[in-house]
Amino acid sequence: MLEKLQALEEKYEKLTTQLSDPEVMAEQSEWQKLAKSQAGLSEIVNVFREFQAVSVQEQDAALMLQDKLEPDMKEMVLAELDDLKARKAEIEAQLKLLLLPKDPNDEKSVIVEIRGGAGGDEAALFASDLYKMYARYAERQGWKTDVLSSNPSDLGGFKEMIFAVEGVGAYSRLKFESGVHRVQRIPATESGGRIHTSTATVAVLPEAEEVDVEINPNDIRIDIFCSSGPGGQSVNTTQSAVRVTHIPTGMVVSCQDEKSQHKNKDKALKVLRARLLEKAQEEQSAELGSTRKSQVGTGDRSERIRTYNFPQGRVTDHRIGLTLHKLDMVLLGDLDEIIVALITNDQAEKLKSAE
Repeated sequence: MLEKLQALEEKYEKLTTQLSDPEVMAEQSEWQKLAKSQAGLSEIVNVFREFQAVSVQEQDAALMLQDKLEPDMKEMVLAELDDLKARKAEIEAQLKLLLLPKDPNDEKSVIVEIRGGAGGDEAALFASDLYKMYARYAERQGWKTDVLSSNPSDLGGFKEMIFAVEGVGAYSRLKFESGVHRVQRIPATESGGRIHTSTATVAVLPEAEEVDVEINPNDIRIDIFCSSGPGGQSVNTTQSAVRVTHIPTGMVVSCQDEKSQHKNKDKALKVLRARLLEKAQEEQSAELGSTRKSQVGTGDRSERIRTYNFPQGRVTDHRIGLTLHKLDMVLLGDLDEIIVALITNDQAEKLKSAE
């Protein structure tokens, strides 16, 4: 581990030198590329340097104990040595995590797709609850949300809701939300007071830039039509809704939320690009045979990951056996406790695999 850390520190120093080179500074694109690489190494290098400093202090304290010391001084040095050993162990654990291979998508913004599953109108209402939950969580994080496409139900829910969450690190925090979410509650339409179980599926896709996925204009068909609302009612009479079909894969994305045909087309292409990136990454993982199945789950949309039980006011994440009795707070966007637990569990699984 130390050899790897020393190599990273040397690389960091080399990049720092290159960034101050006038020739490199004159070439802005190259300078930005090197600056990004250096920034990516700064955290682990700083932690490693702290590890080295603590190691030196630990050695100095150990050497002091070899001298003849007054009892009070000896006790003080022993206490300091214990503190330094504890701190060194903490830093070492932190370095092991920082050395784990990073998901290249972690810093990206995301596109979230929520669809009502089993349960009809109640499933659509639950899909709306999930959308509001994620939008509130995004707001807490200082991220921006933008609805890309929606298909409202007659009772005010959503049969489908697709939206972007724009912010650095959004994918790293939301990627474990993919899967089937289950709700247990008495629907507003239920007169007998019986508890119903409904589901909604969530898919979290890293947002793809044009450089990540290039779409050949000859590979897509674009159809223009009039927007429609719940129950088939016309939203507007102008032909602003857009349907994009990716011919090689058969993927279809429709967008009608904007009054501008141009904006609807841009949003549809954004969703298509994200889906194509996900498909390419899934195929690559399958080819490499490196699809990792941990307790956090596979991220498969068919996998039941969480239950929201209204009568008991609880939320249970089945992948890590976590139950919280604060459903109302979770639905208001207080997701940190769940998300941090999922990330921690995933890191523990990766560390286990790396040993």
